[in-house]
Amino acid sequence: VQLQASGGGSVQPGGSLRLSCAASGLIFSNYEMAWFRQVPGKLREYVAYISATGGSPYYVDSVKGRFTISRDNAKKTVYLQMNSLKPEDTAVYYCASKSSDSSSWDYWGQGTLVTVSS
Repeated sequence: VQLQASGGGSVQPGGSLRLSCAASGLIFSNYEMAWFRQVPGKLREYVAYISATGGSPYYVDSVKGRFTISRDNAKKTVYLQMNSLKPEDTAVYYCASKSSDSSSWDYWGQGTLVTVSS
C-alpha cells in the first residue's frame, strides 16, 4: 500500500493550495481518509476527514470554512483544498487511510510541506 501526497509549497497569507493524496495497493473505496498536519516539536493534528463514500466530512475548528476535503474514488485520490491560508497553517501535511473495521489509521503518506509566509 502506498499513499503519495503532493501539492505542498510556499504561499502568501490569504493564498490557496490544493493537496492531493494518490493511493495504490488498496481498495480505495473501502477506506476512510483523513489529512493530518504536524509542526516540528508539536503533536500531529487531525485536520479533516472524509468517509469511504465521500460523506460525513469533519474539520478541526481552526480550518472550518477555509479547507475542503474531497475524494475521487475512480482516481483513488483524496484532496484537501486550502483557501485563505494563514501562517499558522504552516506544517507538514499527511494523508492517512483507515478501513471501516479498524480502530486506528492503517496507512500514512510521506507528507508534503506547506509554508505560509509573507
